[in-house]
Amino acid sequence: MRTDFNLREITLQAFEEFILVDDKDTAVKPAPDKWSAKEILGHLIDSASNNHGRFVRAQFEENLSIEGYKQNEWVDAQDYQNQEWQDLLIMWRQFNLLLSNLMFNTSPSMREKKLSIPNAFQPSGPDLKEAPGTLGYLMEDYVVHLKKHLGQIRNLLSQTND
Repeated sequence: MRTDFNLREITLQAFEEFILVDDKDTAVKPAPDKWSAKEILGHLIDSASNNHGRFVRAQFEENLSIEGYKQNEWVDAQDYQNQEWQDLLIMWRQFNLLLSNLMFNTSPSMREKKLSIPNAFQPSGPDLKEAPGTLGYLMEDYVVHLKKHLGQIRNLLSQTND
């Protein structure tokens, strides 16, 4: 089945929802050790970047090893907290539209390709429909992960507007 797991629609809807949010509201941290909306969105950019490579390489490599990454260090190194919200949002949108196209154009047989996923890889939720250990599963899990973090951004922004 050709699908992007509604990534295109989710991305465009969230972009429209978030584009007019004030930059200062997106920089508010709920606690010193918690991410702001900017940092969560930066994490989603990192996730898109990492998964883009995984989704492409999985189509050409027999034994794709999926490694995690140090998400807090990545967010800090890129200083998402001090970047412009709209710039981050545009980057995130464009990366996800690219991923949406990649997902849609991945053949059903390629989606069923088994991958070697180390035990350290933790899927985002039990509601996934694709077979665990396949490229399709990784793609679907990516969208589940993205939706979870978009919900966190919405919650943070609703708290700043109270």
